This record gives sequence, structure tokens and C-alpha cells, in this order.
Amino acid sequence: MARPPKNPLIPTRDGVSPSCVALPLLPPGEPRWPTLLDFLADRLPAVDRDAWQRRLVDGQVLDEQGQPVRTADAYRGGGRLYYWRALDDEPEIPFEAVVRFQDTHLLVVDKPHFLPVTPTGRFVQQSLLVRLKQATGIDTLSPIHRIDRETAGLVVFSVRPQDRGAYQALFRERTVDKVYEAVAPFDPALALPRRHRSRMAEDPAAFYRMTETEGEPNSETAIALLERRGAWARYRLEPVTGKRHQLRVHMAALGLPLAGDQFYPRVRRGPGEPEDFADPLRLLARSIAFTDPVTGEARRFDSGLHLGWPSPL
Repeated sequence: MARPPKNPLIPTRDGVSPSCVALPLLPPGEPRWPTLLDFLADRLPAVDRDAWQRRLVDGQVLDEQGQPVRTADAYRGGGRLYYWRALDDEPEIPFEAVVRFQDTHLLVVDKPHFLPVTPTGRFVQQSLLVRLKQATGIDTLSPIHRIDRETAGLVVFSVRPQDRGAYQALFRERTVDKVYEAVAPFDPALALPRRHRSRMAEDPAAFYRMTETEGEPNSETAIALLERRGAWARYRLEPVTGKRHQLRVHMAALGLPLAGDQFYPRVRRGPGEPEDFADPLRLLARSIAFTDPVTGEARRFDSGLHLGWPSPL
């Protein structure tokens, strides 16, 4: 389903873009939702009824004209309501992003480990996009690609809405050169450099994991050794495709699971369990290069971050 166009009457609040929910048309006399509060509590139960009531009293739910709706307002289908996601017990991520480049078209930052790129699940204010909107005042920022929450390194944002599609097309069409670095065990028996190809699919046993399966390969990574320190080594990883968790799955399949990886080759921590900030995933988006589709310039950006070496095996 296509995303509805942005309503210019509904502003961003505290760096968070408004979410919207459609009001379905009901048959005449249908008493399912006497009030808008009844509708919100029924259709969006992740926020309980008392919390929705408080939001309505505080003017945090708006109609399509940008006007606050009230707890006693009767339900009328056919329109939309707008609200801002907020979490009462959002965990704090104690690391900051660093801006590496900014001009009229692009904003490039180094994202720390543990910080999601966009609001998701347990994180809203503690996301890179919301933090950047608050810091820069640029409400039109939009990421043109994503990296995992556990991964550190470069993330590129478009500044102007009219440029966004052209930049995102670079990644869809695979015309971007991306280089990652990772720290993983050293295996003297593994011939490097090499290319690893496999078919990847969602793991049926765990929705947040990917797995390799039989069939035509749909993922490819170039792998090279950069440095060895005892039982550990630092690797250069160049993804040709962009499957979710691709680098982590490919390295684990070779018997080289990334240091600090909580999900591969086995699950060591559930998605909602507390994290050990002292033991991050040793994966870094090191550099990114492309021909700018808006200006025609050759662009290259390099991370200023470095991966820490883990304790001896």
C-alpha cells in the first residue's frame, strides 16, 4: 500500500514525524466505535486506553485540519488522525553520532553502535534520525540507506525531499561502492581473499534472524584479510548485494562469527533483553562512494571510527 502524502498542516514534534491512522467508513448505524477514543483504544492497543485519553486531553492527536480532537468527539469515518509516537520507558543509548559532511543535498554521519537509524520498536527519541532532526532543525532529513542498529559507521541522509528518490535509486540499482570492516576469529586454513555467495531467507525459528538455505544464490560478499592479532583478525567486507544481516550471516557461515554478535551463529540475547555496551558488534561501515545523481560529483566518504579488539579467545 502506498504511503499517504505528508499533510503540511501536521508538524514534526521534538524531531518525530507524525504517524497517521485512517478512519474506516462504517455502515449506517454501526455502533462499533461511538467515539474517537474508542477507535484509538481498539485499533492501536499498544497504547492503552488511559494513555490515549491523556494524549487527547493534552492535544496530542490531530485531525486532517491540524485541530486537536477530544475524548468525547464522535467517530466519523473517512478521514485520518495524526499522532506522535512516544515511549514512557525508552532505554537511553549513551553514545553520540558525529557529522562527517554536510551540504545542500547530503548529510553524512558516523552512527555509533546500538543506535537505530530510524524510530522502531523500543526506540523513538533514541534514534539517529530523530536526534539529527533535533540537532540540525532540518525536518526534511531522510536516510537514503540503512545499517543495522548494532553496526557502527557511515549513514547518508538526503536533505531535500526532491532529491530523495534519486539518491535512494543508487542503492536499489547497486551503483554504490560500500566497504565494511569487521573483527572475527582468524582461520589459517581459510583461503582469502574470496567471494561468498549463498541464498538467504528469513529464519523461520526467529523473525529477527536470517539464514542460508538451498537454492540459487541471492547474496554475495567479497572478503579480504586486513590484519591479524593473535587469534583475531580484521577483515574488509564488500557487499555486492544488500540482504539483511548479510555480512554477519556470511562470516558465521565461514566459521568466522563477528566479535560481539549476539544473534549469529546462535542467539545469545533476545531482541528485548539488556545489552552489554562494553561488547558491541565489531562491524563498521567504513566507506561509501558513488556518483552524485543530483550534482554529478564523485562522492566518497570515510568513517572516522575504529573497531576495538576483543579480549583473547
